[in-house]
Amino acid sequence: MPDESSTPYLDPSMGDSSKPGSSSLTTISGTVESGVESGCLVLEFEGTVYGIFGSFDASVVYAGAQVTLHGEVDAGMMSTCQQGTPFVVQEAETAD
Repeated sequence: MPDESSTPYLDPSMGDSSKPGSSSLTTISGTVESGVESGCLVLEFEGTVYGIFGSFDASVVYAGAQVTLHGEVDAGMMSTCQQGTPFVVQEAETAD
């Protein structure tokens, strides 16, 4: 019988500490731009360029759109975009 104290448990209120660079919910806003690689999107916010990832509405988040994005930075994420700090979108809205 396995020892229950060795069973991994993740309390969602504490965030995922298993990923280096993970953080709590963050909000960024600005104009979405096309990345250097085809199909990649980036957004510059307060001097940092973020690569935009995750499940989001493509009618809201596209090159040229003014948006506010809520999500998390995932510095450990691997990507073919090769640009920006990975930002995983959880919610996106227009910033009109």
